[in-house]
Amino acid sequence: MKILGAILAGGQSRRFGSDKAQALLRGQPLMAHVVAALSGQADALVAIGRDWPGLARVDDLPAPGLGPLGGLAGALDHAAGNGFDAVLSSGCDTPDLPDDLLQILSPGPAIIDTLPIIGLWPVGCLPLLLNWLGGSGNRSVYGFADSLGARRVAARISNINRPDDLPE
Repeated sequence: MKILGAILAGGQSRRFGSDKAQALLRGQPLMAHVVAALSGQADALVAIGRDWPGLARVDDLPAPGLGPLGGLAGALDHAAGNGFDAVLSSGCDTPDLPDDLLQILSPGPAIIDTLPIIGLWPVGCLPLLLNWLGGSGNRSVYGFADSLGARRVAARISNINRPDDLPE
């Protein structure tokens, strides 16, 4: 399987108060930690909703402002158009992703039970997601994952939402 790693990084970081992707942890931006974790598990990486050095930028579909599902739709569309079989997704604020995340989530569709944007999504999910975004008005990642019958996988992964969540 050819895997596209997609890092969702286009959010407004309202709870964080500044650009979360650039926040430093152990001397590196949060986004750099996610890039490092996914690079060994995916055939290529993209940054969703922002520019990042060394990564192609992919924008949300079908329009900006749809939250994580819009970013996921953009990633799935890019994957489908470039010969990938699935998208391994994460937010830019999960710096301690396991080295075996792809293995943990295979086969997809599957999500991490407490952080549903961390998931493995076959490209065949794209038409279903676009239909979901166009019709339901529901922007819940859990709701969409459940509509697919995605497995929920238990894993302890840290998530940085506020500056206080960063370890000293």
